[in-house]
Amino acid sequence: MRLSVNVNKVATLRNSRGGALPSVVDAVRVCVNAGAPGITVHPRADARHITPIDVHAIAAFLAPRRREIEFNIEGDPRPDLLDMVREVRPHQCTLVPVRPGEVTSQAGWPPDTPAGELGEVVRDLQSRGIRVSLFIEADPDSVKWAASLGAQRIELYTEPFAHAFKEGQAAADASFRRYVEAANLAHALGLGINAGHDLDLQNLVLFRMLPHLDEVSIGHALISHALYVGLDQAVRDYLRACDGV
Repeated sequence: MRLSVNVNKVATLRNSRGGALPSVVDAVRVCVNAGAPGITVHPRADARHITPIDVHAIAAFLAPRRREIEFNIEGDPRPDLLDMVREVRPHQCTLVPVRPGEVTSQAGWPPDTPAGELGEVVRDLQSRGIRVSLFIEADPDSVKWAASLGAQRIELYTEPFAHAFKEGQAAADASFRRYVEAANLAHALGLGINAGHDLDLQNLVLFRMLPHLDEVSIGHALISHALYVGLDQAVRDYLRACDGV
């Protein structure tokens, strides 16, 4: 299981004051030097955190390390984002539904989402050598829908699991079983499995046991932890949590 550090919150802090501090590229450098094998960004249409300039700067920084460090750009399939993905050519593009006014992602793609236009996007990005992942709920219909679009991976939306984990062991186990079923089905259909949203040092103890799990994307909790221990140490703590050390 690989850790992809989402650096959105570094950009949020910078943008709250204006100027260039803290530097997103410097944060990426710290993450990479601490051993993170992946970096994730989610450039939204309103540019409230990661901006197009950030995306290109991160891509340029990671270019000499392309064999070792994966770059994942996630977002809704709007024209400007897709144009940027085509230009930057990250290792992976995670397509995420966006609801007007949302602060952060609130749900995966509904399994009744029409396949036509989105399927064309999936095929176009794949033709450019970009792996495509679809952000979905942990249910069989969503997994089958993602497979029908030809995606190579899914990213399981883990906020429901995180909430259940806080309720206690029984609720956590019940929720986790849903994710196991979804992961096993996805694997049987030839899909790779990513996961993300509200995963942290506590609930990773259980979630890292998910079968066939390729990657977790973690931002908010990791950056919050970094406020107390520093970014280098936070990345190392999450790497150990992912490895079960």
